[in-house]
Amino acid sequence: MGSLVRMGTMLAFEKALRIVLGSARRLGGERVDLDQAANRVLAEDVTSDMDIPPFNKSAMDGFACRRAHLNHELEVVETIPAGAVPSQSIGPNQCAKIMTGSVVPEEADCVVMKEFVETPAENTIRFTGESTADNICFKGEDVKAGQVVLSKGTLLKSHHVAILASVGHAQLLVSKKPTVGIMATGSELVDPASRPEPSQIRNSNSAQLAAQARAMGIPATDYGIAADTEVAIDAMFKKAAAQNDVVIISGGVSVGDFDLVPGILKQNDVELLFESIAVKPGKPSVFGVSEQGYCFGLPGNPMSTFVQFEVLIKPFLYKLMGHDYKCPNVRMPLAEVIERKKTERRVWFPVTITEAGQVKLIEYHGSAHISSLSDADGLISVDVGVARLEKGTLVQVRLI
Repeated sequence: MGSLVRMGTMLAFEKALRIVLGSARRLGGERVDLDQAANRVLAEDVTSDMDIPPFNKSAMDGFACRRAHLNHELEVVETIPAGAVPSQSIGPNQCAKIMTGSVVPEEADCVVMKEFVETPAENTIRFTGESTADNICFKGEDVKAGQVVLSKGTLLKSHHVAILASVGHAQLLVSKKPTVGIMATGSELVDPASRPEPSQIRNSNSAQLAAQARAMGIPATDYGIAADTEVAIDAMFKKAAAQNDVVIISGGVSVGDFDLVPGILKQNDVELLFESIAVKPGKPSVFGVSEQGYCFGLPGNPMSTFVQFEVLIKPFLYKLMGHDYKCPNVRMPLAEVIERKKTERRVWFPVTITEAGQVKLIEYHGSAHISSLSDADGLISVDVGVARLEKGTLVQVRLI
């Protein structure tokens, strides 16, 4: 699978992402009904079973005519409502009244808008315009029978569901979702419903990580808080790993006396592929693989867990489902200068987009400052080696 990057060496983020994505193996497929398709990933190409439109269709209310006869008075031989088949032929100097979406008679080559006709006598019209467009949606002009309309690997959204319905795919083959187990480590942590004692803090990471996974439509189970002991962490990890494809651990991954996670993972036959990334926040992030599945170890500070889920774990989870994830982003100018002294890591900042269409940094105190995201529109990154970005510099905003 790979070899661990030497301890003390920070791995470039781009290389860490390649390692993570290169380790992902699709989990197989399953069939679901159309009403369960949203947020799933297609596991096969979808083709149309028919031409769309399936017939020459009127684009508006009006009269189906022969263009060559528009300078004559025309007899209206029938009215064609939507859902009906024409029952009359259109002969010389004849037409049919027609509704939007109705079948255009074979002999007609245009639909004249009703606003451009007058009625000199009963069941007779005269075209008053100088010219007319066809105003016909021609058979197969949108999709041909047998044409691929959605490709394998597509992440299905609501507009894709409409396409599936239009081509008759009431059931479809999609990739199985990975299951995610989430656990937090730290003897100082208490549940969110608890009132922390002195020296304690509430565990926000697990709820946050579960919410991020569930927003992708991926089931996530919170296994709770493990105290900073080998026995507690080992027992909780064994349970989570046995029941899930991916385990995400927050806390216990740095180099302190109680940062026990990397060692425990190795004892459980998890092959660690890296233990440090040149990013901020999230430097001591860990990724490993085993016969059972995959494991991420993230720093305990909540900004680290949020950012690393967005930039590293989310693309990986989609990759397990066969989808190459591209985060929604916009390119916009900075509203102010950005400066920093240390440039050995790629750093992510929370930002807001101003009414003037510029990117402004949000006050940010570091990786524990999760409330800085409350008004954030997205994240921007400053690359390794870059100490200053001038006002007006175009930056990529990763929308959140």
